[in-house]
Amino acid sequence: MAAIGARSVLALLAASVAAPAPAADEAVLPPPYTGAYQPQGVDEVGQWREDDELERALAASQLLIRDEALTGYVKGVLCATVGAERCAAVRVYIVRVPFFNASMSPNGTMRVNSGLLLRVHDEAELGAVLGHEFGHFESRHGVNGFRKRRSASDVLVWGALLAAMAPSYQSMRNYQNLELSVYGTLFRYGRDQEREADRLGIAYLNRSRLRPQAAASVWQSVMGEAEASARIRGLKKPDFQHIAFTASHPPNAERAGYLAELAVPEGADREDGAARYRAALAPWMDMLLADQIGLNDFGGSDYVIARLAESGWTAGLWLARGELYRTRGAQRDFANAAQFYANAIAIDPALAPAHRGLGLTLIKTGQPAEGQAALRRYLTLSPDAPDAKMIRLMIPKETGQ
Repeated sequence: MAAIGARSVLALLAASVAAPAPAADEAVLPPPYTGAYQPQGVDEVGQWREDDELERALAASQLLIRDEALTGYVKGVLCATVGAERCAAVRVYIVRVPFFNASMSPNGTMRVNSGLLLRVHDEAELGAVLGHEFGHFESRHGVNGFRKRRSASDVLVWGALLAAMAPSYQSMRNYQNLELSVYGTLFRYGRDQEREADRLGIAYLNRSRLRPQAAASVWQSVMGEAEASARIRGLKKPDFQHIAFTASHPPNAERAGYLAELAVPEGADREDGAARYRAALAPWMDMLLADQIGLNDFGGSDYVIARLAESGWTAGLWLARGELYRTRGAQRDFANAAQFYANAIAIDPALAPAHRGLGLTLIKTGQPAEGQAALRRYLTLSPDAPDAKMIRLMIPKETGQ
């Protein structure tokens, strides 16, 4: 009887946690704004205080990009997406992390990775990602997720206690099933939150001056980069239609699909702010590209550079591609790298790093005289470069260097 009673209670506990959440309406316009949420109760106040401490640490972090113009521009894109009233509660921080991501805490702290800025190509695409994160904030997903995890933890504790009261093989199996159900529900709950934030993000864009179709383009690019990276690494093509049991986000293909469907058709003719975006990112593009190349992901980096070049090849993009091919180190890449550096120099003859890269590449390909000439030009353009002494060692003294 004891074993049967424990089994029944475990089943009831599992059912209470695993019950599917009601599907949210696929609204194409955001709900009325109700104002910035204030923490309620001990748990929420405690979480806000923890977030405040994390924000203070973020403000002092060496990874923080402290540039008022760039930060102000990014927040301006957020405001253009969600509206001035909504975005007033947000404090934007840009961190030098070369991966595609952004996040938002319940206390109004928004973190934007520099890698995200490199991968989106206009204000509309940036607004899609920032609007998604603001959707998490407005829906209080952080708080609700905390409550969900706490409830799940309570269920597992009581389940373990009941199983221990009636120890048997069947009780252990029942508890394992409970664990699977509880964790599965938590993962599914997280994915449902992501879907809800996606719907809110596209709803903000639908009402904005920006082109909402850009939201689907973001995920098309994410899939393209992942596929290019896998191909060069010799891995099989990623499955964008299905996800693992423990996945925290919906499949990328699913997201691209429903975001395309939810974008209002009349929005396709709106502006995307591409020219303004390129101008705002121009002072930072060399750093962003260098950080990307430093990830040692040849396929993904080549894809990112090629996508940026769809609006026109610049000297900086040719330089970055030359650096990417040269640093991979395969002999067959040096000829390509030399051509890329030459393309950069043709656009901007005073671009010192391109002469450096060309010189090092030509020396590697058995053309020392031409390489040394390029290195001499590099030193002329940048005599105080950090590596000037090392470069001079590569040039014979009789050349006058």
